[in-house]
Amino acid sequence: MTAVPSSLPASGRAVAGRAARLVAAALAAALLLVAPAAPAWAHNSLKSATPAAGTTLTGAPQEVVLEFMSSLNPQYTTVTVTGPDQQQVGAAPEVAGARATVALGDTLTNGAYTVAYRVVSSDGHPVQGSYAFTLAVPGAAAPPATSAQPTTAPTPEAELTADSTGVSGVTIAAIVIALLLLASAIVFFWIRSRRTP
Repeated sequence: MTAVPSSLPASGRAVAGRAARLVAAALAAALLLVAPAAPAWAHNSLKSATPAAGTTLTGAPQEVVLEFMSSLNPQYTTVTVTGPDQQQVGAAPEVAGARATVALGDTLTNGAYTVAYRVVSSDGHPVQGSYAFTLAVPGAAAPPATSAQPTTAPTPEAELTADSTGVSGVTIAAIVIALLLLASAIVFFWIRSRRTP
């Protein structure tokens, strides 16, 4: 606990003692807010994707490139691309650092494509998710309608994004508010103790 200077008057020492206890309580509260979020900082998350989610392309892409926030372990990295006929297209992903690349080839047809990924973070936590893009080459025929078939892409247990795998905005806001309250309390009691005769 913060020591209270003995040179202060009795009233000043009481105010300073209360301020010290308040500071200790505020710091403890801030630590409680930060501690649950700390493990999430190690979780990996998708930084960018090419083609990007929700885009419509007028030319067939040669590859899908996913870039994550931290390096990937090739042994625990899965990226699959599923075409409009619910069949997997492209090769196995090539992993280099934080980037995973899937070569698609030249046989893509118009329609919606789903990119699904599953990677393992540095803390061993799996992060997975998916997104879609559309290929609409002018003059190309659309694929024949088929009944839905089970996809070969990994089905995520939960869609995870950069926001949900990292520290949430609510947690950050709570930490900022706690620190602001702490700073305000320190300034208030310091001014009060200086004014006390």
